[in-house]
Amino acid sequence: MSDVKAEMHRYLRESRERLLSNLDGLGEYDLRRPMTPTGTNLLGLVKHLAGLEYLYLGECFNRPAPETLSWVADGSIWQGADMWATASETSEYVIGLYRRACVHADRTIDELDLAAPGQVAHWPQERRDTSLGALLARMVAETAQHAGHADIVREMIDGHGGSDHDMFDAEEWKRYVTRIQATADTFAATGDPGVCVRSRPQG
Repeated sequence: MSDVKAEMHRYLRESRERLLSNLDGLGEYDLRRPMTPTGTNLLGLVKHLAGLEYLYLGECFNRPAPETLSWVADGSIWQGADMWATASETSEYVIGLYRRACVHADRTIDELDLAAPGQVAHWPQERRDTSLGALLARMVAETAQHAGHADIVREMIDGHGGSDHDMFDAEEWKRYVTRIQATADTFAATGDPGVCVRSRPQG
């Protein structure tokens, strides 16, 4: 089991660094500006994950954050206040907060077994009791998901691609995208809406 924990922890660390790498070289405006209709922005993703690290790999094991998160204390987290940085929250603060939350979480991971009991206070009563293994898996998934969001947002800002961007040069990327667009266009021309089959989520 210790090998499983170490592997999960490695995945988490890799996703954390991938997330932060998408902030490199950007100014305050680009770090903050919403890039999707629902407001997704780079600094907000980091702020959100900082809170989750402190929660799922800290507070849930009676290891509360050593600092106050104002959006949690005043309840504005439930109105999305954890998904964007206010004018008074500098990028240095948000990134530093995330790094401190990760150190706090790492101590929990290092010191507890995967079977160690935890509790998520805001979950329904029947699901509230959980374990380090379950919450570590959740944190790995959350971080990987949002690191992927950050990859796309960064590409929308300045064309900076993810880790596979160097597989093609600029001209080859254009040809690649053109091929994808041409295939999509054949369906637009027919007016066929197509069929999307998705499995129903369980539980």
